[in-house]
Amino acid sequence: MKEGWPGKPRSCGIVILNTAQQVLVCRATGRGRWDLPKGMPEPGETPRATAVREAWEETSLDFEPHAIEDLGLFDYLPQKRLHLFGLKVAAEAIDLDACRCHSTFPDHITGRPVPEVDGYAWKPVARLEEWCGKNLTRVLQRIDWAHLEGMPSVMAVAVRGS
Repeated sequence: MKEGWPGKPRSCGIVILNTAQQVLVCRATGRGRWDLPKGMPEPGETPRATAVREAWEETSLDFEPHAIEDLGLFDYLPQKRLHLFGLKVAAEAIDLDACRCHSTFPDHITGRPVPEVDGYAWKPVARLEEWCGKNLTRVLQRIDWAHLEGMPSVMAVAVRGS
């Protein structure tokens, strides 16, 4: 893990691991690839607050900031760093059918707002290369999964509307 990188943008997100050793992922609308709930900070926002806000915007899941553990800052893309936080949840703690995306972007053809995320899934940590892009795979391979698996499980995660 590298620290520093003055001036390099930082995206912040949460690795949500369940007791079946699967990660909660979101499908980016129009791209069909799976990603973690993550995004860029707003002015004055801490990395932890950004990770919690972005998770809510992309999933409707309402995480307590103190419940997520700092996993560190990682070299992600040539022009971006990734600050990750982690949380372990019980297998039934999150109802994927209740997840909704609150953030939008303009459709490149119609200009109408479309959700940033259009699907949710649990994907196995053991098979990152099958569902994860190469840069995120590289980052996730550097996480201390044994530490994350050893954390106490959150038994339920609230879903909060707008």
